[in-house]
Amino acid sequence: MVSSAVAFCPGHISGYFTRVEGDSVETTGSTGAGIVISEGVRATVMKADEPSVEIRRTNAHNHEIARISGSKILESVMARLGVCAAVTTECRLPLEAGFGLSAAALLAGITALDALHGLGLGSREIIRLAHETEIRHRSGLGDVAACQGGGLECRPFAGIHADITRFLDVPGVIATVTLGTLETSSVIGSPGAMARVADAYPGRCPTDIFDFFRLSRQFAEHSGLIAPGVRGILHACDSAGVPASMTMLGNGVFAYGDTAAAVLSPYGNVAVMTVARSGVRMLEVTS
Repeated sequence: MVSSAVAFCPGHISGYFTRVEGDSVETTGSTGAGIVISEGVRATVMKADEPSVEIRRTNAHNHEIARISGSKILESVMARLGVCAAVTTECRLPLEAGFGLSAAALLAGITALDALHGLGLGSREIIRLAHETEIRHRSGLGDVAACQGGGLECRPFAGIHADITRFLDVPGVIATVTLGTLETSSVIGSPGAMARVADAYPGRCPTDIFDFFRLSRQFAEHSGLIAPGVRGILHACDSAGVPASMTMLGNGVFAYGDTAAAVLSPYGNVAVMTVARSGVRMLEVTS
């Protein structure tokens, strides 16, 4: 009998997107492009009599810097599956900052719950359940679909079963800096914001990482989502010749290349990561 299970899911930074209302939850979501990143969420689940969720944020040395009790989205999943567990999620990136961590927590959490309770869901059902939960809670649109695998990804069609183009061999580092939180639901629940996003959408996949940053920056400019603090950081990146754009949807900047971290460092704590080569996966099962 399994006593605990651990799974990991990488996060995701959207460069550009547009919302798509499908004829079902499975076909509702977004089209667009983004980067599946090496940083993400590690979920540990253990047998328990009552469901509970603890969210831990740690630093680079794995020292806890913040703890939050409770998660509506993970608790709703356990209720739907009819299972109980003590769930602990761990991440090093800030929450509600455009890193797709709600999707990563769902995918890692459900994957681990499936192993803990022997549910036999399989990857397809895990992805469907995570995506449906994101849509219903307005915590994301396309992150679950993106985090099925790694790479610089492009989703020309919405939903979890549409073909996704992935560039897996993307060298170099991604550096990010976050100025604060931005609640995703406040943007995707706004008809006005979504109309501006739709008008700014480039309508094609990038040809490489540099084209991705060009399209992402054009989208950020035309969507009207750039905050004043973000604007100043983007100007600094432009002056240094560093490809950069605003994290979608987050109050921060992500940039590419060996000098990106140095350019971002005056503006806050910089996180450096790479492009992930794979998506959600099991790490450990203990009997």
